[in-house]
Amino acid sequence: MTRTADRTDLMGLPLDVAPRLLGAQLVTVVDGVETRLRITEVEAYHGKGTGPVPDPGSHARMGYTARNATMWGEPGHLYVYLSHGIHSCINVVCGPEGEAGGVLLRAGEVVAGEEAAAERRRVPTPLSRTARRDLARGPGRLAQAVGLRHALHDGIDIVSGAEMNGAVARVLLDEPVAEVSVGPRVGIAGTAGTMAFPWRFWITGEATVSPFRWGRGAAEAAAALDAG
Repeated sequence: MTRTADRTDLMGLPLDVAPRLLGAQLVTVVDGVETRLRITEVEAYHGKGTGPVPDPGSHARMGYTARNATMWGEPGHLYVYLSHGIHSCINVVCGPEGEAGGVLLRAGEVVAGEEAAAERRRVPTPLSRTARRDLARGPGRLAQAVGLRHALHDGIDIVSGAEMNGAVARVLLDEPVAEVSVGPRVGIAGTAGTMAFPWRFWITGEATVSPFRWGRGAAEAAAALDAG
């Protein structure tokens, strides 16, 4: 049974919440146009002092900053940040207020508002099978497809559904997916991007899941872990 996520659903550690978001829908209305995205791939990130294991791959690993401030707020907001100075990326803030945590939405399937998503992505229509698969395949594409941007929508509230700079966003939870795969996070440097942190979750066999790539030094760190 589909229902809107509430703050209680998002109060746990990101590592625990992340797989529960698989199969959920991110619904946005931006400038009056609705888009619905089925979430197929996520990654968990913990801030300083969150959880039993320090996360060296998190934006909040060193503590509170102006950039990561939303991660320290109440659960149920979106931390929308800029990656490499170009791409907006979306995290669902999890855990109690004052403890930093987020679940990065890495990939999804656009299930409604496909034409609007394609227009935002500047992808010609009608969409080919490959173009449809790739429309929100990767965190930058995902944010662009649903119309949320840094810094306009950083902090938007998916629980109250309050409007923020022309946008409204909600997350609709469904029944847990049957098969979930687990692995290292994509493109994260060093040990944080290895199976020492199996904090990436995706729907097994789902075509829209983004391809894996090692972060800087992560392949070497993984080899050292295997050797040890």
